[in-house]
Order: sequence, then structure tokens, then C-alpha cells
Amino acid sequence: MTTKLLPSAVIFAKDVPRLATFYVSLLEMTEVHADAGHVVLGTEAFQLVIHAIPATIAAGIKISVPPEVREETPIKLCLPVTSLAAARQQARALGGGMGPPAREWAARNFRACDGFDPEGNVFQAREWAAG
Repeated sequence: MTTKLLPSAVIFAKDVPRLATFYVSLLEMTEVHADAGHVVLGTEAFQLVIHAIPATIAAGIKISVPPEVREETPIKLCLPVTSLAAARQQARALGGGMGPPAREWAARNFRACDGFDPEGNVFQAREWAAG
């Protein structure tokens, strides 16, 4: 357990275990804490909290397969990955997805591509591009 507060982000989820598995695999994070309502994933510098949507609200939420991508949300997490190609395969295998290589772009020593998790939350994966 860390002794300092870390920057974090919260994703509200209908299926907490599924989303936690998705982000652990995609981002090479470790599970720091888990209980019935949420899972905390972490690295040395950041935590991602997957928090359950209350059951009364979750009952009215339908997740399609593939999920409807929610591109109109006012926030998008930008998350580091070791390899965009590997992340693309991993995302697809776990019920999410990423844009094809033709949709990648480069800036400030990284390559990036947008993707979505199994519940349709949009994120951007970033791969270090030594330059």
C-alpha cells in the first residue's frame, strides 16, 4: 500500500469485474484494493478506480455487444500502453476495441489511438515514441 496520495480517475461501471480485468490487462496495472462496490487499480504514479453504478440505475442500462461507443462524453482518459498494436489486440479480445493503425497519430514523443472499453467508455492509448 502506498503512503502518499496518487492522482486517480474513476470510471463508473455496470460490470465492475469485467472492466477491472479489461484495464488490468490493457494497462499492465495491478489490483490495489477490491470490495463489493469498486476495484482500485494502480501503478506507482496513478490509480484507476472502477466503481459500481448503483443497482437501481444499472438495471436500466443496457450494454450492447459490441458496446455503443460513448464518444460525446466531456472527458477522455489518455493512458500509457507498451504497444498500440498489442493494446489493440488485447482490447478486442476483452470486449472493447481500438481504431485501426491508420487512425493512429503522433505528437510530443508518443503515438496515440482512441479506443473503447467493454461498456463503451472512450479512452486514448499512448505508446512512447523515442525521438
